[in-house]
Amino acid sequence: MIYFDKQSNKIDVATFLSDKGPLADSFGNFETRPEQIEMAKAVDSALEKKHHLVVEAGTGVGKSFAYLVPAIKQVVEKKVKVIISTYTINLQEQLINKDIPFLADCTGFDFEATLAKGRGNYLCIRRLEYSLNKYAGLFDEFGQMLIDISKWAKETSDGSLSSLGFSPPSQVWDMVQSEHGNCKGRKCPHYKNCFYWKARRRLEKSDIIVANHALLFSDLILKENSPAGVLPDYEYLIIDEAHNIEPVAEEHFGINVSSFAFSFILNNLYNPKSRRGLLTLTGNNDIVENVKDCQDAVKVFFRQIQAWFDNTHSGDNLTKKCPANFVDDNITASLKNLRAKINEVLKADKKEEDEDDSDDSFELQRAYERLRDIENEIKQFLSQSIEEQVYWVECSSNKKNYRLRSAPVKAADDIKRVLFDKFASIIMTSATLNCGNKDQQHGFEFFTSRIGLGEHKTLCLGSPYDYARQVSLYIEKNMPEPSSKEFTIAAVEKIKKYILMTGGKAFVLFTSYSMLQQTANLMQNWFSENNILLLQQGKEIDRTTLLKIFKEDTNSVLFGTDSFWQGVDVPGDSLSNVIIVKLPFAVPNHPLIEGKIEQIRKDGGNPFFDFQLPAAVIKFKQGFGRLIRSSSDTGIVAVLDSRMVTKKYGQMFLEAIPKCKMC
Repeated sequence: MIYFDKQSNKIDVATFLSDKGPLADSFGNFETRPEQIEMAKAVDSALEKKHHLVVEAGTGVGKSFAYLVPAIKQVVEKKVKVIISTYTINLQEQLINKDIPFLADCTGFDFEATLAKGRGNYLCIRRLEYSLNKYAGLFDEFGQMLIDISKWAKETSDGSLSSLGFSPPSQVWDMVQSEHGNCKGRKCPHYKNCFYWKARRRLEKSDIIVANHALLFSDLILKENSPAGVLPDYEYLIIDEAHNIEPVAEEHFGINVSSFAFSFILNNLYNPKSRRGLLTLTGNNDIVENVKDCQDAVKVFFRQIQAWFDNTHSGDNLTKKCPANFVDDNITASLKNLRAKINEVLKADKKEEDEDDSDDSFELQRAYERLRDIENEIKQFLSQSIEEQVYWVECSSNKKNYRLRSAPVKAADDIKRVLFDKFASIIMTSATLNCGNKDQQHGFEFFTSRIGLGEHKTLCLGSPYDYARQVSLYIEKNMPEPSSKEFTIAAVEKIKKYILMTGGKAFVLFTSYSMLQQTANLMQNWFSENNILLLQQGKEIDRTTLLKIFKEDTNSVLFGTDSFWQGVDVPGDSLSNVIIVKLPFAVPNHPLIEGKIEQIRKDGGNPFFDFQLPAAVIKFKQGFGRLIRSSSDTGIVAVLDSRMVTKKYGQMFLEAIPKCKMC
């Protein structure tokens, strides 16, 4: 085989992907993709010469093969471990179930690839037995589920939540999931058969590990302070869907405390309605009063937050920036007292029974640690002691759950510290990283500056698809300004026009849920009269089910917001129309966006041109990219925002997408 020299054990990635390689033998109608080969060579060079690489690869380039082949080369030639991180579950499943097995089969190379999951996804057999013994006869509503989980545990091969045939309530899974602070390790009688440790041993033996960005950052942050991480050590990292690095990092470097989660932890200790919980089951009834004190304090604390939120926020916005000590701290003292009482019990158990690894002790120890973490986060949030963070309150739409949130106003330094300072070569790729056109390499600067990437190389590859033939672009030039009251009514009429052009089969992409809801209410009767099914994000149906129905009903229309602008793949006849209602500028009234704008202004920059415009261009590219997913797809993209042609910056949006037929 020309692509592999057995004597030198060397792989030529360009030949591998050419008409002389194994792919050509495996595909009936194989066509060489020059863009794919160019990307593979660049990835190969970055891994070999140890430098960071940023690659934008348009739809149809086949970027997964373009980075998998160089990754396999490193595995085969150097016996190293490679992590591939993605943002969406769909891409993880594609890589682990389709792309990697295919490449392994058509080459015959011997390597192991495994999907990594967070620890909480795995069942703990010891905790299941403990819960069955303690809870099954007491909690009728949970008892049967625990029995069903027990039956499944005897049949499942991986013990992963995704293979469980039903979705247990969070209270039930929390009783039986594997946890870092609640594990006996080698002392556990189930250690050899433990689902988590079996998965961990598979990861240790694997050459290629597929993970998600959240797990990746959890591992990176844990390894800052501990020798052991979530993932085993690895030499190379490839990040697909890399445009999501910044928001994922913001989640991990900030605070997130919800009233629901807080009450959940305390109710696990003692539930005042059922009068049962971990403390009553372990015989520690004397601490129950301390739990009640905390529960009362939690109610008062979040009532303060609710009152502050109701008095200070306006409109339908569900977020509000808050100052330091905006409510009284009536809660951390109660938490400290409760933890002290739990600690006394733990010490007594250890002293009297000399059995510090009892199941009761492990459960109490874990409760102690969770309460300690939440106490520290509340103190940090109220004092706003973490510098250069934005602090805000989030409220659920039904106003039953309040959440304390914070995030770094600039995540770049944190990302650089845990990621780019640790590895010599990281590959980052996506279809949307460049906010210029493919000839403007400086268009990557927005992305690279937001993630703290220093010295690196870039590559921008267009799509091999014929957009001039496959796509017709309509821009409504005479629409009212998007900020005007007349815009929504005018948009409704234009949406009707374009939906009738394709007989449904449309995504209608909004920048806010309130406008989506308003438009849906105005058009509900029209959809019924025209026998077109309207699928609306935010209703009772979840995102996955919405997509499934949309694909099956080829005359349906889907109204979507943020999550439908990216990571959604609908090839074929089901989708032939994408309607972009407004250019996707970030809403400046979100506290984090507001904080970023303030910081840019403070640094002497221009928030619109330095942040809002390039971010909108990238998101616009993502929405535009929903339409064409294969060389046979055709359809229309309609933009209802006249700023695309009336503002000078509108040209940036046009230059960022492939050339197509303008109508």
